[in-house]
Amino acid sequence: MRTLLVVLFDGVQSLDVTGPVEVFAGAELRRPGSYRLVTAALDGSPVRTSSGLTLVPDHALCDAPTPHTLIVPGGQGSRHTDERLLDWLRERGPRADRLVSVCTGAVLLARAGLLDGRRATTHWAYCDTLARHHPEIAVDPDPIYVRDGHIATSAGVTSGIDLALALVEEDLGRDTALTIARHLVVFLRRPGNQAQFSAQLAAQTAQREPLRQVQQWITEHPDGDLTVESLAARARLSPRHFARAFQAETGTAPGRYVDRVRLEHARRLLEDTADGIEEVSRASGYGTPEAMRRAFVKALGASPAEYRRRFRPAPAR
Repeated sequence: MRTLLVVLFDGVQSLDVTGPVEVFAGAELRRPGSYRLVTAALDGSPVRTSSGLTLVPDHALCDAPTPHTLIVPGGQGSRHTDERLLDWLRERGPRADRLVSVCTGAVLLARAGLLDGRRATTHWAYCDTLARHHPEIAVDPDPIYVRDGHIATSAGVTSGIDLALALVEEDLGRDTALTIARHLVVFLRRPGNQAQFSAQLAAQTAQREPLRQVQQWITEHPDGDLTVESLAARARLSPRHFARAFQAETGTAPGRYVDRVRLEHARRLLEDTADGIEEVSRASGYGTPEAMRRAFVKALGASPAEYRRRFRPAPAR
């Protein structure tokens, strides 16, 4: 049995706690004896989450058992936490077989010196701050979670569920993790290197109407002619002027934006339809299955066929 200890503190994000806990509790329900879930706070007193919910811990941190997996959630309280919690993490964190953070829980691990020399991620809004305050950490703002040895860090709140599912799959096998994912109505499982954003969320909306129209055109016509020259003509700008203006107003180069839109479109078709790989590649603007395969392997670390196998929901019985 693996003991999982979740650290609680005032201002914790409730979903950072309950998301992973529901995953591991589901695994224990289906495979009894797999996990023992324990929560603990500094003094063992109830904590108030950032949303106003009250959570009652099982133990004070000083009385908590040494865990196999130590889970440190994030939330507003992670930016202004009690120094005693950092001291406890410095002492007890290295003893855990697995050290996991959810969202801005990575900030606590960083302040405790537990991420030095490692690659890590956190919520996109705090990646720059984490990198600036802790240059000894290789902060990667793109993935939804990062594994570096026995330490795993995840991005925004729901990515803690993805990471927990990955850990259950590692511990108990794919079938158990898949059953839990279906019960929670989530896909099993987003790859850790999947981007935190969709293309539309990652890029800003252009201020000028012609550029906004081009963004919309790209989204609606991923199989169209999306060369810089063609898009520039649609915006009634020279290619050079268009490329500079698009980058300046959206924060993303036109080619990069097109790549993200096409990848997302292909992913949706693979998840939601029974269309063949060749048909999906044409509809998404790749032209050939091989071109789509190269794009998927580069961005997601999986071929289109493997991606579909992982993420397309099983047909209803």
